[in-house]
Amino acid sequence: MSVTRVGDALRLDGAVTMETVPALLAGLRSLCDANVRAMDFAGATEVDSAAVALALEVRRLMSSVGCRLDFRNLPDALRKLIALYGVEEHLDV
Repeated sequence: MSVTRVGDALRLDGAVTMETVPALLAGLRSLCDANVRAMDFAGATEVDSAAVALALEVRRLMSSVGCRLDFRNLPDALRKLIALYGVEEHLDV
């Protein structure tokens, strides 16, 4: 798993799960700045409920500095988890 900056997006690659989210979050925090506009899940190979928590936390971090964060290429499994937890409106998906 990894996170990289690609233009205005933070791209996640690999598993986004309970095992990987702590390291991903540390990487995301170091890459977040006012020029980030999106988190891209195109490279995510596996997601679990921790991916929902990660999306909420990064959205909160960006909002706290006055930036809006969009989500790109959400896997179907992540969309289903977001709906299951009823947080669609918090993530604008």
